[in-house]
Amino acid sequence: MILKKIKIKTDKPLGIFELIAIALGGMIGGGIFTVLGISVSMIGVFTPLAFVFGGVLAVLAAYSYIKLAIYYKDEGATYSFYKKTFPKSPFAASLVGWWVVFGYISTLALYAYTFASYAISGFEFANDELLRKLVAGGIILLFTLVNIWSVKGMGKIEDLMVYTKLIILILISFVLMNNSNTTIPTLIQNNGELNILSIFIVASLTFVAFEGFQLVIHAMNEMQSPRKNIPKAIYSAIFITIALYVIIAIGAILAIPFDNIIQNQEYALAAGADKALGHWGANIVILGALLATSSAINGTLFGASRLISVIAYDGYFPKYLTKKTRNIPVYSIVTMAVLSFCLILAGNLKVILEFGSVTFLLVSLLMAYANFKIYKLTDSSLTLTIIAMFGLLVGTVLIIYYEATTQIEQIYFISGLYILLTFGAWLFSFRKLKVTL
Repeated sequence: MILKKIKIKTDKPLGIFELIAIALGGMIGGGIFTVLGISVSMIGVFTPLAFVFGGVLAVLAAYSYIKLAIYYKDEGATYSFYKKTFPKSPFAASLVGWWVVFGYISTLALYAYTFASYAISGFEFANDELLRKLVAGGIILLFTLVNIWSVKGMGKIEDLMVYTKLIILILISFVLMNNSNTTIPTLIQNNGELNILSIFIVASLTFVAFEGFQLVIHAMNEMQSPRKNIPKAIYSAIFITIALYVIIAIGAILAIPFDNIIQNQEYALAAGADKALGHWGANIVILGALLATSSAINGTLFGASRLISVIAYDGYFPKYLTKKTRNIPVYSIVTMAVLSFCLILAGNLKVILEFGSVTFLLVSLLMAYANFKIYKLTDSSLTLTIIAMFGLLVGTVLIIYYEATTQIEQIYFISGLYILLTFGAWLFSFRKLKVTL
């Protein structure tokens, strides 16, 4: 008898470069277009520093995500990690699930709002708030239909948008840097004293611009060498994002007058580029913004809708959200789209931005706490884990402090949302507990 060796193919399709692309696609989703105007209006020339500090905060948040992902080897990421770390607390699992999902809903609303702002920026009705919200609803509807139509079709569209937007963002950075009208020392001299507290506040307020690195973990079952590639992909993507944000911010503050950026916060780069670089320059910026936000809307709908379906299967969301057609969670996709549009109608750019940043800071803090509880099992540095918890807590407190001292009504709005979310999480965890008893 001749025995033949049969080689079983075990190769996974996603290597390190694909994983970095996934993280970049999730992180660079229009964040720079959304937060630049708000940042410049608050701290002027020191905006690039806020992006650096925001990136450091993202690195601290990523540390516990990475350690938990390698330990649990679960593609469910945030929700699954917390559920497994605290198996005897259904309310904790439910609460994290609700917060994470509505964090994604807020980012979806943020990206759609930014898309609409840039889409109509070249028209005389650019500041029509109602029209902007209707356009935002329209783009959410479009990608809702794309996600329902086909997973394969969604994937091809996403790949095209991710790589095209990165090329355009690099082009925008180059063009802005080469059309500077002033120098950094001059701007610093005119800006006034450096206020470290304000920079930290802006870094916290704009933390949502770094949200998305955890999408790599959702590809756990399709990646090569998770133990090695997860940290490489996430840290590389964060550092690339920091560099790109800083370069664009420097280019913008050198080439575009502050007054233009501040006056048109919702579409600051387009408005400024039109005057500094001409009509073609503004068109490039608008194209980059539309691709970046479209990619983020598409990817967020895809990833978060699957998470909603998983949480609903565990009993913490309505059961109808588990239903699928052609393995596509249609009800989850539609529900997410509707809720994000409701948030757009109820709020404005700044309150959506702040709700998203607070939510992901809180969720990242809970991930750091989960890692702290089992740091020996995850082979984590206790010192780094505690530093991460402290940094994320400070970021959350700074946003609350800023709101309390400047716009108290936004605290009421955000607090109201959290009360509703917490009640919903408690209600479903209580119902599940009754069923199990």
